[in-house]
Amino acid sequence: MARFTIPRDVYFGEGTIEELKNLKGKRAAIVIGGSAVKKNGALEKVEKFLKEAGMETTLIEGVEADPSVKTVMSGVEVMNNFQPDWIIGLGGGSPMDAAKAMWIFYEYPEFTFEEAAKPFNLPELRQKSKYAAIPTTSGTGSEVTSFAVITDTETGVKYPIADFNITPDIAIVDTDLAQSMPAKLVAHTGMDALTHSLEAYVSTMSNELTDALAMKSIEMIQDYMVESFKGDENSRAKMHISQCLAGMSFSNAILGIVHSMAHKTGKIFEVPHGCANAIYLPIAIEFNSEVAGAKYADVARRLGLEGAKEEELVKSLVQFVRDLNKAMNIPRTLKEFGVEEAKFLANLEDISKNAVADPCTGTNPREISVEQMKELFNRAYYGA
Repeated sequence: MARFTIPRDVYFGEGTIEELKNLKGKRAAIVIGGSAVKKNGALEKVEKFLKEAGMETTLIEGVEADPSVKTVMSGVEVMNNFQPDWIIGLGGGSPMDAAKAMWIFYEYPEFTFEEAAKPFNLPELRQKSKYAAIPTTSGTGSEVTSFAVITDTETGVKYPIADFNITPDIAIVDTDLAQSMPAKLVAHTGMDALTHSLEAYVSTMSNELTDALAMKSIEMIQDYMVESFKGDENSRAKMHISQCLAGMSFSNAILGIVHSMAHKTGKIFEVPHGCANAIYLPIAIEFNSEVAGAKYADVARRLGLEGAKEEELVKSLVQFVRDLNKAMNIPRTLKEFGVEEAKFLANLEDISKNAVADPCTGTNPREISVEQMKELFNRAYYGA
């Protein structure tokens, strides 16, 4: 039996943040990262429309790029004192993920991160609060997913939380909020969205529903990504919707080794998540094509890429990804990004083992050994 779960309501398009004024409740806790949502006016709009809804608000800010256990529990403490009946995650993937985790421990104080990290092990939420997610970047899809990753910075342990319970009640994909992103962020988040769609499309958990969403997202990325990078407003709006489609797809089909590799190297090598995905994606397509070639070829045909035979179409798809990277000034290799060779080699064994053990590897279309993973990382560093 297949299951497909997304938020009950997804509002998308210009000015949809105004939907907040129709929420029913008394108090809302707003979770944000840094100052970007203050500077671009997103926070002010959220607070304004929640006030129109008759709600009192409190702000939980300072969520870091990799949300920590400490940050989550600090937010829970605020919620315990404030008792919100709505939680609002506003910003990129990090504050939206952190808000999901805060939601769990606000409702179930005795629960532990070890229990939360067991797949689909959460108790029923919505006993105290509902959750609305509002993305201001165009890549993570967290506003429609059932995932969150929280890190214990003291021990280095990551807690991947996967449970349909933390799928937001409402997603507000306001395309106006995507207009102020700097070009580099547009590039990295856009390639994150492409990776979500391509990995979902060939995942062992893919199905007709996830395939439809993934393919539409890929087609929109082909049409709008580069122009979005250049600052075109309509293209930015379209990419904001495209990444949401990608999120719906991978939340249900899961991902693959590109994300496994990015998860295990982003912090060590200080490579932004979307940039790491962009570097690893062409290599992973080539590796996976041994068993997923037909689906990659299908993508290439739908995009109108060159080739008649499966092998030719896969090659064209790889080139399509590389051309996008080049057009948006994304480095081709980890070496070109600036990772020192000594640091790469010193960590190669560990990152290879850890990537193979990552949960995303479980739904990759082709099984992979540690030695094969090393080979992929070497190609990602030195080029191939």
